[in-house]
This record gives sequence, structure tokens and C-alpha cells, in this order.
Amino acid sequence: MTPDVSAHSFDRPRERPAPSGFTGHTLGGDVVSKTFTSPTLIVAIKPSCDGCHDFIHSSLDQLNHVTTIVVSREADEQAEWTEAVQPIFIAPELMDALAVKAPPFYVLIDPTRQLVLTEGVVFGPAQVASEISSYLV
Repeated sequence: MTPDVSAHSFDRPRERPAPSGFTGHTLGGDVVSKTFTSPTLIVAIKPSCDGCHDFIHSSLDQLNHVTTIVVSREADEQAEWTEAVQPIFIAPELMDALAVKAPPFYVLIDPTRQLVLTEGVVFGPAQVASEISSYLV
């Protein structure tokens, strides 16, 4: 019998400023600009990533209490994301501003203080929801 395993990311958040918004484009090429107005979870994904799959192909019910934005550095050339449930924004400048170097990775920001609250590696929506919950009370 295999014991239940609970994956967590353990790195301490790097204290740093967060941008007030971003400009990127959709997978279809439409330019999008968004301003962060409430605590916002940025989930950085990449193609062929098991942890990313649930973030683009599920309803993210566990994260309905926080604005969630899924971003990538580049579009998926293999059409893996064509049937994505969540919108995916191509926003390399946002990833650079948040110092996201290696997806799958998440960053929770507080736009009122323009500050990164926490961050970590993405294993799935339930894991991320659990890790950020104490920052959203």
C-alpha cells in the first residue's frame, strides 16, 4: 500500500514588487491588457507539462475565490492548448517582471501593495489552492 503523498513547494517567497497589470496576447493573437484589482494568482505554464494540464483543461473550482490568470512565455506549437478551458495569455514580459524563470510556477500578488505575497511550483490546482489559502483571508 502506498501512503498518500501531498506535494508542496517549499521555497520561501522572494520579496519583490509586483506589476499593476500586464499586456499580452491570446493564443489567437488578440492583444489583451489587464489591470490587477484584487489578489491575483498568476500561473505560468509551458507545453508538455503534467502539472500545467489541469490548469488549462479544468474549471479551477478550487480557485474560484481568487482571480487566476494563466500565462506562458510562448504559444504552444503542438496545439496542445487548442481545447483549453482557461484562457491562456502569452505574456513573457509579465513572467520577466515576476522573475518566473522556469514554469510550471505560480505567483500570488497583492495589487494594492504591488507586492508578491507567495510563490511556488505548480503540481495542480488543489495544491496551489491549499498553499495560497492563508494569504487570502
